[in-house]
Amino acid sequence: MLDGTEDEEKFLASGIAGLQQNSFYMHRALDSNNLKDALKYSAQMLSELRTSKLSPHKYYELYMRAFDQLRKLEMFFEEETRRGCSIIDLYELVQHAGNTLPRLYLLCTIGSVYIKSKEAPAKDVLKDLVEMCRGIQNPVRGLFLRSYLSQVSRDKLPDIGSEYEGDADTVVDAVEFVLQNFTEMNKLWVRMQHQGPARGMEKREKERNELRDLVGKNLHVLSQIEGVDLDMYKDVVLPRVLEQVVNCKDMLAQFYLMDCIIQVFPDEYHLQTLDVLLGAYPQLQPSVDIKTVLSQLMDRLSNYAASSAEVLPEFLQVEAFSKLSNAIGKVIEAQPDMPTFGVVTLYSSLLKFTLHVHPDRLDYADQVLGACVEKLSGKGKIADNKATKQIVALLSAPLEKYNDVMTALKLSNYPRVLEYLDVPTNKVMATVIIQSIMKNGTQISTSDEVEALFELVKGLIKDSDGILNDEADEDDFKEEQNSVARLIQMLYNDDPEEFLKIIDTVRKHILTGGPKRLPFTVPPLVFSSLKLVRQLQGGQNENPFGDDVLITPKKIFQLLNQTIETLAGVQAPELALQLYLQCAEAANDSDLEPVAYEFFTQAYILYEEEISDSRAQITALHLIIGTLQRMHIFSVENRDTLTHKATGYSAKLLKKPDQCRAVYACSHLFWIDDRDNMKNGERVLLCLKRALRIANAAQQMSNAARGSTGSVVLFIEILNKYLYFFEKGTPEVTVASIQSLIELIMNEMQSECATADPAADAFLASTMRYIHFQKQKGGTVGEKYESIKV
Repeated sequence: MLDGTEDEEKFLASGIAGLQQNSFYMHRALDSNNLKDALKYSAQMLSELRTSKLSPHKYYELYMRAFDQLRKLEMFFEEETRRGCSIIDLYELVQHAGNTLPRLYLLCTIGSVYIKSKEAPAKDVLKDLVEMCRGIQNPVRGLFLRSYLSQVSRDKLPDIGSEYEGDADTVVDAVEFVLQNFTEMNKLWVRMQHQGPARGMEKREKERNELRDLVGKNLHVLSQIEGVDLDMYKDVVLPRVLEQVVNCKDMLAQFYLMDCIIQVFPDEYHLQTLDVLLGAYPQLQPSVDIKTVLSQLMDRLSNYAASSAEVLPEFLQVEAFSKLSNAIGKVIEAQPDMPTFGVVTLYSSLLKFTLHVHPDRLDYADQVLGACVEKLSGKGKIADNKATKQIVALLSAPLEKYNDVMTALKLSNYPRVLEYLDVPTNKVMATVIIQSIMKNGTQISTSDEVEALFELVKGLIKDSDGILNDEADEDDFKEEQNSVARLIQMLYNDDPEEFLKIIDTVRKHILTGGPKRLPFTVPPLVFSSLKLVRQLQGGQNENPFGDDVLITPKKIFQLLNQTIETLAGVQAPELALQLYLQCAEAANDSDLEPVAYEFFTQAYILYEEEISDSRAQITALHLIIGTLQRMHIFSVENRDTLTHKATGYSAKLLKKPDQCRAVYACSHLFWIDDRDNMKNGERVLLCLKRALRIANAAQQMSNAARGSTGSVVLFIEILNKYLYFFEKGTPEVTVASIQSLIELIMNEMQSECATADPAADAFLASTMRYIHFQKQKGGTVGEKYESIKV
């Protein structure tokens, strides 16, 4: 191959050298107005194009150099005719050139001048030239010669409005010339494939691809002829071009030329000749990539429809949808081996077309999806990456067009197409659907709609065949489940009965999601249920709860209890505890003491049996204390039981500082501002004193272990609690107790064993400033604080 390339470079260099030498002599002859020598050397120069030793790419280099010289020769011929030389004589003279190829190049050049002179009708000269070019049957040399003829004649065609326009039907002659040249060029181009041994097939195909634009330019010239109106295109141009395309039976030519037809002629023409154009597709070779060409046609028509609403009646008039749909069916039948990717691509383009042209006809869109399902039947899950991407594009099209998932839910075949996606792509599509809902704020407000939606996004809600894909990226999994959680939060209905049906439907689906998903999906379900409880509370005055009411908060709480229990079984006790406490607070607002007590009981059981990590215990205990403080519905007995348990848990924490903080937090359980029956100063003081003892024990332990008493920050925190309850009017918290605590802190800080702690110093200073500030307020507050000495 390397030797061949080097040889080719040598042949090219030799050809260029010969061309340049003869062009030099030609120019010298032109400068001296020596016509005879000019023709002689130009013929010798053009003889370099007779070579068969160059690839099309290299031959093109040589051709372009010759082309530049021919333009100068053409200008010389024009000068000669202006000086009185007969153009007819020149036309006759160049035909005496010895070799066919140089003679024909010269004929085309002088022919261009001949047409310009208008001494003969353009159609006659063009007909003569196109016929004589048949003399070159070598594919490469013939293609470049005819390309030259096309180039020099394109601005001299007898078109309407052209200066070369002749008598009636002159456009027919122009079209006939271009079509004839196109036909001959296509024959030469196709012939290239069959010249030479079979082992060089791939190389020849590559060379043909390099030359295809020479053939395609003819179609572009046809599209530029002003006189080619719709009637002529329909009656003459398209049938003749398609006849050539179909009859050549060459895969490369058929694909390229069908693509050219679609690209160069106006969309309006395609629409009005859809029958003829589509009729050619099934006649093409089975190996032709029809899906691409047909998809391009539909894409162009889609864009044409989207360009203006005024053109839509044309689509209805020609029944474009049914014609395209039938054509796709015939093409797929004609190519039984068409890959899945090709089938889906065709239907994706057809759906895009349908949505642009018939946005109001959902039955058409559903028909396209149904046809796609029919063609995919029996193929099972599709794992081919290209095919699955096309299915995602197919299913995304209605979402993008209507910006409303509810419209997609009306398409009965939509979920049937989804079934053909493999697990990873199904998840991608489910994410696309949820993102569409989020982006457009779509309202999904009935249980039937939720059922249909969750069927579409089930790839994210449960594992296929009950098998969890452990290889899934953890971050991706979390993002997927968070999107499902956001979706659940969006589901709502003002009618409580329908809202409960929605919640039941969601619950049915998410409980099948497996242990990894439940911690993500159960919380939004719980909060949606609590939203319903609040909704019922809002209508309580108009519709009091009773046994005859179908939906009561009590029934919803029973459902919630069962739902949260599932989290305990999937090793998420901290989350379950938080949700139990949320439900307890909601039950408190609904005045359902037994229910609230049951939720607290479940939370306590989880704390005792499932939560062993010390940090998790601290968090859980503070949540319990905070929630219990807000509860107002419990009887004295029930409240004492729960409070006693909470204080008991506080004293059993592992670290003394944690014990201390939990115990003084419990003091808030015995003094609630707006509840006179929940004010027990003795119990408050008991908690604070116990916290002081624990803080003191923590200091002693630190002294024993480290030789220093550690920080006094716990004492300062307790002092702040004392001040809080003192300010709230708790009689048991006296000035004396606060004074003694301040003195204790000062002594501890001045002790030799004390550890320097800037944070504790700043905390104490801030506390002291607060006391000073309260003193300066005056009034009852000032009087209260006056006796505290700092």
